[in-house]
Amino acid sequence: MDELLQQIETYRSEIGSIVPNGAEALEAYRIRFLGTKGIVKNLFTEMKNVPADKKKEFGQILNDFKQFAESRYESWKSAARAGDGTGTAPSDGKDLSLPGDPLPLGAHHPISLVRDQIVHIFGRLGFSVAEGPEIEDDWHNFTALNLPENHPARDMQDTFYIHQNPDWLLRTHTSSVQARVMEQQKPPIRIICPGRVYRNETISARAHCFFHQTEGLYVDEDVSFADLKQTLYFFVQEMFGKEVRIRFRPSYFPFTEPSAEMDINCRICGGSGCAVCKHTGWVEILGSGMVHPKMLENFGIDSNKYTGFAFGMGIERICQLKYRINDLRLYSQNDVRFLKQFTSAT
Repeated sequence: MDELLQQIETYRSEIGSIVPNGAEALEAYRIRFLGTKGIVKNLFTEMKNVPADKKKEFGQILNDFKQFAESRYESWKSAARAGDGTGTAPSDGKDLSLPGDPLPLGAHHPISLVRDQIVHIFGRLGFSVAEGPEIEDDWHNFTALNLPENHPARDMQDTFYIHQNPDWLLRTHTSSVQARVMEQQKPPIRIICPGRVYRNETISARAHCFFHQTEGLYVDEDVSFADLKQTLYFFVQEMFGKEVRIRFRPSYFPFTEPSAEMDINCRICGGSGCAVCKHTGWVEILGSGMVHPKMLENFGIDSNKYTGFAFGMGIERICQLKYRINDLRLYSQNDVRFLKQFTSAT
């Protein structure tokens, strides 16, 4: 009993002289005195050697010592967290209770912002999103879309072919997704197809070897050119505002007949003329037309019963006009100064 009491006083004096310096010293103290195999735990195991008439007295002494050891530990730990300059703060001088440095939040890419807005606008008209592979076969990218082999319209698109197998290529438009949907689904069909496409073009302020498209397809009974025009009028006014001016021009696309291109007044110069609109005041934003009957028949759709319209637009062009961006190369240069200008709220 006397030996145990002497040990406790020795430990109490030792604790009184300890000044933990840093987190490692504090943890070493906890393990030595308060751990599962520490001094306090071992002293309690000595209770079995204390005479029965002394157990209550010795138990009180042990509890006091335990509370003393724990209180000193908690005091040192609080001082270390506060970094109060008492010599018990961590050796590196850092205040561990301070909040961490805030991490800067990234911004949505302008292409993603415009794509999502396009999907939302057409979603309100009942169009669902369809996707397909970027490496496509010749049938879905050309032949099924009324572009058979040696068709002169194939020259309108400079194609990246797969060297090992020229029947495979990087898709030149997302019309291939329309082909895959018509192959698997019967009318009514109402889809939009956003995605990345590739063409072998010289990179400049107005062109790039890869870009993004959104194409739309609506096939059902009694679909007319008036439906096409009103759908596109709604889209443009929702995207650019009610005051936008619009015009249609006759055009040619092998998978639509009749075909038309849609222009709006230049949003960069306000129609007064600039390099983007080639000083005409108008910018072409999409191509459209009624689905060619031959294309419907390629997928077993009765062209006497069903009609449809299709349209396609470059997302970069829409983004260029919406945010007044004068160089397409900015989209893919990963310049943070450019990208951080855009937020989901713009």
